[in-house]
Amino acid sequence: MMVNRIKELRAQRGWTQADLAEKAGISRQAVISIEKYKYTPSLELAFQFAEIFELPVSEIFQRKEEF
Repeated sequence: MMVNRIKELRAQRGWTQADLAEKAGISRQAVISIEKYKYTPSLELAFQFAEIFELPVSEIFQRKEEF
């Protein structure tokens, strides 16, 4: 399973889901789905988030082992 810090990072910056969606060029519903782990973003979108948050991809997305 892939986990992410999108919601946490967005909140730290005071951005709404709509704000982040606009910056990433995606829908607000896509942001909601990513934050709720219903959708795993493409590699291209993951790198786009890294640019937006000015962090390495590995600090935003991590693989979590399921037991």
